[in-house]
Amino acid sequence: MNVLLEAIELTKQYKGLKAVSNYSVKISPGEIRGLIGPNGAGKTTTFNLLTSMVKSTSGNIYFEGKNITGIRADQIAHLGICRTFQNIRLFKNLTVLENVLIAAQIKKKYNFMSVLLSSPSFLREEKHLVDQSLELLETMGLIHAKDMKARNLPYGQQRKLEIARALAVRPKILLLDEPAAGMNPSESTELMGLIRYLRDKFDLTIFLIEHDMKFVMNLCEKIQVLLCYHRGIKDDYFSNAIANYFKQDLFDYSGNGFNTKAYHKGKTIIM
Repeated sequence: MNVLLEAIELTKQYKGLKAVSNYSVKISPGEIRGLIGPNGAGKTTTFNLLTSMVKSTSGNIYFEGKNITGIRADQIAHLGICRTFQNIRLFKNLTVLENVLIAAQIKKKYNFMSVLLSSPSFLREEKHLVDQSLELLETMGLIHAKDMKARNLPYGQQRKLEIARALAVRPKILLLDEPAAGMNPSESTELMGLIRYLRDKFDLTIFLIEHDMKFVMNLCEKIQVLLCYHRGIKDDYFSNAIANYFKQDLFDYSGNGFNTKAYHKGKTIIM
């Protein structure tokens, strides 16, 4: 099986607390993978480890077969691993277009002297980046707000702007941390369709964290459950909670932790 992103036994320990313990995953190109679990299970910390926002205590990360463990976050982005955040992190005093342009600069080809002299190559490249950013805003349904300050966007559109900014880096895999948080059911349904469209249009792989179970079950092809061992929550606690949510037995629980697999409406659920 072709693997795009792989983590092997990632652990992050803060003194006496293991925020993430022996986490492993294999994600194939083109996949839409979900990561779910109770509050405090380490989902966002896992994303922080995969994007080098924090360094792991132990374990390894491979991208396209290359060991990328410990490299800087900006190098991770250059490779094609980009993310959004649980708490929106926009440049709120800049315009919508400027927010996307900042991210697009990572792919710039001009140098400092070209900028200083406003050379033809610099001007051509800047026009290309602006056109690319406008196209992304069109795709995300934000073109009407391109000159608006990011702080004045409605919450749901700020979420979309974060995704547009990540796409400006031209990623191969996009990590979305609770993309539907704060959205109403209509907006969540629209976002599901948009994520599928972005996957197909940009040949993306998607890895997302989400608490909205209907959103996850309707969108993701594979779902991984991250269990909260350090808080004393037993393996079957969260799986039973999900089963109760759907009023049916989602999990064939065998007590084998992350080796447990179950199938529901064509979805593979990995614990």
